[in-house]
Amino acid sequence: MKQFAVIGIGSYGWYLACHLYEKGHEVLAIDADANLVQKIKGHVSRALVADTTDPEAIAGLGLAEMDRVVVCIGSILSNSILTVLNLQELGVTNLMAKSISEPHTRILHKIGVGEVFFPEKDLAISMAEKLHTPDMLDYLPFIEGHGIVQMAVPAPFIGKSLKELNLINRFGVQVVAIKEFVPEKMHMIPTAEFVLKESDMMVLLGPDASIEKIRKAR
Repeated sequence: MKQFAVIGIGSYGWYLACHLYEKGHEVLAIDADANLVQKIKGHVSRALVADTTDPEAIAGLGLAEMDRVVVCIGSILSNSILTVLNLQELGVTNLMAKSISEPHTRILHKIGVGEVFFPEKDLAISMAEKLHTPDMLDYLPFIEGHGIVQMAVPAPFIGKSLKELNLINRFGVQVVAIKEFVPEKMHMIPTAEFVLKESDMMVLLGPDASIEKIRKAR
């Protein structure tokens, strides 16, 4: 069991805190809105009303000892930045922060937040990829210019082993997993001897441009 603090329990923070708690972790939810705190109390370990832009309000909460502190404040930019600065002053190093725009992302990186997530952008990119590539079942942004995708096996790959295909050297793409449907089974980090079937699904990690080339293989 890990200890998490989620600061800002709007929609994103709410679902994040509740899901972590459902997974068996200890979760502290913090928000300045007393109504939100009251509503989430039965769904997390602890819920507190606090103005996180005030360093004294969060000084005694033990946030520096948490496995991860996630700042999900997005509606008011200054509140997000002040909260991050206050957490850093308290010695919080395992810090993640939600961004609502590209400038917000740049500011968070400049003040030392190593992990910044931009859920609206990530969701939009994922949706665009699905619309662009209907046969691609899923897409997750990884780092700039890279992604994790699940796609059907292209026709030229059927009946060939991963060793024969040599995707890592030909395209710079790693096969993370293969999902078999006949019989139903998931192979994480499959061996080079694995032979692909038409019914299989591949989970690939690599540059977007390389993944696009594989998708178009015919």
